[in-house]
Amino acid sequence: MKFLDGRTVGIDLGTTYSAIAYLDDNGDPTLAPNADGRTITPSVVLLDDDRVVVGPSFERISVASPDQIVEAIKREMGNKDYHVIYQNKKLTPEFVSALILKKMKQDAEKVIGPISNAVITVPYYFNDVRRKATQDAGRIAGLNVIDIINEPTAATLAYAWQQGELGRTDLKSDEKTILVYDLGGGTFDVTIVRYTPTSFRVLATDGDVMLGGLDWSRRLTDHLVEQFKQKYGEDPSQDPEAMMAFNQESEDVKRDLSDKSQVPVSVYYKGKTLTVSLTRAEFERMTADLLQRTKDTAELVMQQAGVKAGMLDEVVLVGGSTLMPVVEQMLLEVTGREPNRDLMPERAVAEGAAIHAAILQARSGNTDHVTDAVRRRLNTVKTSDVNSHSLGIKVSDPSDKSRKINHIMIPKNTPVPHSVHQRFGTNVAGQQRVHVEILEGDAADPAACEQIGDFRVYNLPESLPKGAPIEITYSYDSSGRISATAKELTGNNEASAEIVRDGGMGDKEVTDALAALTEEYDIE
Repeated sequence: MKFLDGRTVGIDLGTTYSAIAYLDDNGDPTLAPNADGRTITPSVVLLDDDRVVVGPSFERISVASPDQIVEAIKREMGNKDYHVIYQNKKLTPEFVSALILKKMKQDAEKVIGPISNAVITVPYYFNDVRRKATQDAGRIAGLNVIDIINEPTAATLAYAWQQGELGRTDLKSDEKTILVYDLGGGTFDVTIVRYTPTSFRVLATDGDVMLGGLDWSRRLTDHLVEQFKQKYGEDPSQDPEAMMAFNQESEDVKRDLSDKSQVPVSVYYKGKTLTVSLTRAEFERMTADLLQRTKDTAELVMQQAGVKAGMLDEVVLVGGSTLMPVVEQMLLEVTGREPNRDLMPERAVAEGAAIHAAILQARSGNTDHVTDAVRRRLNTVKTSDVNSHSLGIKVSDPSDKSRKINHIMIPKNTPVPHSVHQRFGTNVAGQQRVHVEILEGDAADPAACEQIGDFRVYNLPESLPKGAPIEITYSYDSSGRISATAKELTGNNEASAEIVRDGGMGDKEVTDALAALTEEYDIE
């Protein structure tokens, strides 16, 4: 990994809010303010007629056309079929995300000077296509992306730093086991980490990239629309501008209900006003199934990690949506432990990313803006992860040769790096080639998985019997690269592939997008 001249930062690129952090002169992670003086920036893009506005105020959004507003773009990362049209051009999720990153970069540079290198965070459950898309977004924004780090790992680093433990070789190395519950605006995951001051090891993880605070807000919006229809016989959901106002009111009410037991609600449509009072208990009832999904995931991850209620040393909350009191109540029931609220949920991930960036600097020998004391401390820290999705190949079902199944070779939550060898047999006598299709996913049906690559072994020896041995080697390294090799053991023919992410951008595409962003877009 090569560091460029300039500051190195950590970035939490969130679904609803984003933040950028750096290590200050004392070696403490600090969030850089944006142009409005806030340390978090709404991940909302307003495509105005003559400029792009990132993180616009609600007042500005309220007078804009709904088709000019792009929200929750993180949920579309890696989706090659998604785009928005602006000035007769198709903007991909990577490009829209780059607009957000560029805005945060230029605001932060006014405070800390030129920024060159960045660690960007992603949900642990992001697959490899989404991770590559996030890296591409950073490069389009003009950043040297030195690493992509999982959000729960970043939060754990921030937690250990806050406890005064991170990198302290003079402390007892008793292991601690913590559960990180990360409920953000649009994504969710649960991760269990076991760590000492100098070693961080993920035990298990699971999540949902389409579950977050937005779904709680939308559930409330649906409730208000139904109430309005019942009272006035009018349907606000048919009017995009009305729905923008309903959605904003729902978001405000959701936040207020974290502090108050009852909140008045007023929404307007076609000159008519609906005024109701909503209690926290009512809101919790209408969203109980969403919370249950997170509870099921937490219990599953604890089971996979071999951790029972009462065995955890800490439960750490990350993400703004964890401010809902019902989340804390549920986790107390599941884990037998009161969740820790020492970390600021909306800051922890960016702070942890900045710490991870400094760790990488310390390992590389780059000392820009990192004091000797901090460098020596962070140079002792080692982290290890698990793969968040199972990896397999498509094979014939042993019980029904006409049917194909996903044969998992590296199950999810396997510590990485990891390599495995398995033998298979040819399907028919005299087979001349072997086609290896590499899958990512946990389902038995290959159609429910994602094919992330394939390759062929040609020129097998003549007259091979049915069932001739083929050895597959499947590897997943610590940097996230996946490779597979197939070797036919009779004639020693061999072929292999290192996965190039389908949907990822090539170097020229990134360079062209970077030039377009720099030359054609005035970002406010």
